[in-house]
Amino acid sequence: MDLPTAPAASADPAAIASAFTGARRAGASLADFPGQIPADLVSAYHVQDLAISQWDHDVVGWKVGYIAEERRDASGDDRLLGPIFNNRLQNATGGTTLDIAVYEGGFAAVEAEYVIELLEDAPADQLEWTPEQAEALPARLYIGVEVASSPLATINILGPLVVVSDFGNNNGLLLGPEITDWTTRDDSELRAETLIEGEVVGTGGATRLPGGLRTAIAFALSRSAKRGRPLKRGELIATGNATGIHDIRVGQTAVVRFAGFGDIACRAVAAG
Repeated sequence: MDLPTAPAASADPAAIASAFTGARRAGASLADFPGQIPADLVSAYHVQDLAISQWDHDVVGWKVGYIAEERRDASGDDRLLGPIFNNRLQNATGGTTLDIAVYEGGFAAVEAEYVIELLEDAPADQLEWTPEQAEALPARLYIGVEVASSPLATINILGPLVVVSDFGNNNGLLLGPEITDWTTRDDSELRAETLIEGEVVGTGGATRLPGGLRTAIAFALSRSAKRGRPLKRGELIATGNATGIHDIRVGQTAVVRFAGFGDIACRAVAAG
């Protein structure tokens, strides 16, 4: 079902946040962006922060998404962040097929992910991180699958400002087995493929992440600190899609195979 959107002329960030969170609670879709699209990433993160404050669950981590060069704003950020909530974090180490909630009439996809768990707080006063500094911060690495879903079907078409406004187009994370001794491994050792309904729809691995795994981690640390949300021990970072963004429909099953580290299987069900 569709929920009514905010008036097209509305630039009220709280109203935009309320429209998205209301649709998510109802398992509903939105026909259009609920108001005026934010002018820049600062404004879009303001909408996201308001939506987080309106949400009923705790943030346990952040997804990283890539921003194509032609869609970047004056900040120059080549990536974006979206929150991962505790009620949508699932343990995927049991070898079973897990249900994932997606929005019918909205956007729904799965993404292979390499996921970092911080073992120490990041220094709150460090606003810039290099890949080398990011690697040095104690952490574990896991395989995972992001559930990319939004009530708005056109979210990725409309671009990163819209993606940021609606929780980064995230609706969950499946966390699989650990990749041990990750700091000693080259990105080329981390390979993955995604299948939907038994057909391969994407291949790749950590080398698909622009700049590599450590660059994605460094971005999450930097942007979080600049937002006044320095990352803490136990928080997760889903570093970006490792085989592509793969559309999925309710009733379909996806399997992500991480060479040498295990498989994660999931089945799409209707949110709400």
